[in-house]
Amino acid sequence: MRSLRYLIIGAGFGGLGMGIKLRQDGQHDFEIWEKAQDLGGCWRENTYPGAACDVPSHLYSYSFAPKHNWSHRFAPQAEIHAYQHDCAEQFHIQDKIHFGKEVKDAQFDPGLKGWVIIDTQGEQVFAQFLISAVGQLNRPAYPNINGLDAFHGPLFHSANWQHDVDLTDKTVAVIGTGASAIQFIPEIAKQAKKVNIYQRSAPYVIPKPDRPYSKTEQTLYKNIPGLLKLSRLKTYLVFESRFVAFSSMQWIMHLMKWQWRRFMHKHISDPVKRKQLTPDYQMGCKRVLISNNFYPTLNQKHVEIFDQGITHIDANGILGKDGKHTPADVIILGTGFTTTEFLSPMSITGLDGITLNQAWQNGAQAYLGLSVHQFPNLFMLYGPNTNLGHNSILYMLESQINYIANATKTVLDSSKSCINIKPDIQNNFNNKIQAQAKNSVWNTGCTSWYTTDDGKNTVNWTSFTFQYRRLSKQFSLNHYEAS
Repeated sequence: MRSLRYLIIGAGFGGLGMGIKLRQDGQHDFEIWEKAQDLGGCWRENTYPGAACDVPSHLYSYSFAPKHNWSHRFAPQAEIHAYQHDCAEQFHIQDKIHFGKEVKDAQFDPGLKGWVIIDTQGEQVFAQFLISAVGQLNRPAYPNINGLDAFHGPLFHSANWQHDVDLTDKTVAVIGTGASAIQFIPEIAKQAKKVNIYQRSAPYVIPKPDRPYSKTEQTLYKNIPGLLKLSRLKTYLVFESRFVAFSSMQWIMHLMKWQWRRFMHKHISDPVKRKQLTPDYQMGCKRVLISNNFYPTLNQKHVEIFDQGITHIDANGILGKDGKHTPADVIILGTGFTTTEFLSPMSITGLDGITLNQAWQNGAQAYLGLSVHQFPNLFMLYGPNTNLGHNSILYMLESQINYIANATKTVLDSSKSCINIKPDIQNNFNNKIQAQAKNSVWNTGCTSWYTTDDGKNTVNWTSFTFQYRRLSKQFSLNHYEAS
């Protein structure tokens, strides 16, 4: 059995950043296992037409690897994926990435004081530290609709886009109106003869302040010291200030709702569609989406909205709960991801034979989203309660990466071999998170991917991101049981 100091699972932004940090700190005994044949995580997988980031490029990038020549304020998918490749090359970690390696099972061995990991091909390795960087947006969610397998035409999820399917002059049914759907619907509407959108609940969609960067701007960002950092800081502060609308000053959402209504009414002239596109929940309870062309697309005559629900799918189309059957040549699922089933489908077993699923039977929780009691030397990037509704996840990832690096260095520099977060530290942290969540806009009654079926927030960070950075800046061995 091979032995490693670190094993990182996943080669998206989290896994790449963790590998870069370890290499910069002089740690070379690590591997990054990636189940696919390319790096990139969600930016590798989501290649649907119109895919782009909803956080400005200067902020949605590593602070230690700024890029002066982004093409747009909000970069498209292909450019972000290319940036990830550039970072892997610039920081020389390509040789550490092992593609086609998917973890099946990981068990903590108290005798070895580390993790025994088995991949789906049966290879077994030992790692003192196991770092999950699989994220929250890596498992497409498929709707529970009768007859989903009965459809005779092409049917696919937006995260597994079938580019060989020609939509020209086709009748296309889209199920879902989430963050991905509002990006690809305007693109497919340019080709399709008819687009039928099946919507469970309407999203709030506001203007996207996007534009291309000029060559002059790119040159200035490259040659003027500090200008790019200043742009990043300005963007961060603007986005960070929005958190007050989700927490203590929810009246701001009423102002935003007024702006949203003006925007929607400007582009939607049909009173029936206006009613269909008016959400029945408080703004901010679900992710507020940004797009300049979603509403104009829905105003077109060949685009129709169905909001009565779906009874079943048959070989030729969709039967709605209103009794209307609509034929379809192609069905596209824009139904998002399973965000509350962290680390699935891997089996993770800690002390006393307890699995992570058992430990989380009442909802996922972890200290700082990083450490779970009874799972020593296991760390998670983008774990429970570290998603953001208002800022860049890369800011959070860099905070987590530095914490893990400090934690493992402390262990390696000591006489100890492993650390296990104390239960009272984890519980006190989680209780505070849940108390803050109760007073947030995310807890106002809507059904969203932020919460479990019983309404518990296991996904979002419930405070300012700079407060998370303050909490994670210093590693305290006193928070852990060390052995």
